[in-house]
Amino acid sequence: MRLSDEQYEFIKGEVVALFEHYNVCCIPINGFELACKIGIKLVPYCSLSKQKFEAAMKVSTDGFYVEDIKGQDTIYYNDEKSYERINMTILHEIGHCVLDHQGGSDVEEAEAKFFAKYAAAPPPLIHYLNIDDPEDVSEIFCLSYTAAYYACNYYHKWLSFGENDYKDYEIRLLTLFLAAKASNESGRIYIQAKKKSLSDC
Repeated sequence: MRLSDEQYEFIKGEVVALFEHYNVCCIPINGFELACKIGIKLVPYCSLSKQKFEAAMKVSTDGFYVEDIKGQDTIYYNDEKSYERINMTILHEIGHCVLDHQGGSDVEEAEAKFFAKYAAAPPPLIHYLNIDDPEDVSEIFCLSYTAAYYACNYYHKWLSFGENDYKDYEIRLLTLFLAAKASNESGRIYIQAKKKSLSDC
């Protein structure tokens, strides 16, 4: 399902604002760490009783997000999946939480899916790392090959069809990660090349 351009832009801005608020500034993006910073409780399926496990699997074989009557946000996730799949599931469910989704509509699912894709591998970071191959994206951003392939496709669209100048949220994203790198030479992000000039902004 395709969202409107305005929806995509809003979600990208929300991802960057979230990274800024919780000082997420190194890659790969760790959904577990981000959920804990936000205050979301994480519950693996293996910790559930047989009855609750079966009920959870009926809801989703990957994971799902709920808010209880006391306002506690919780993500249940299938810990039998690969780490890459689990991490993307958690980012997806964080998207539901951050975007204040209520009913699980097709639109909300599309929004959460895009939220996770952008959060896991933002095109400006892929570009600054000077990588252009799904295998490299998979390794550096800790994605499955399939997710990395789609991330590369999205990156190429960003290169081809995006504006020549960085948008405000992209500048803020790069500033956040560059500042972390500058303060810690052992950081996990290395800036090598750029498409657009930040100095001109």
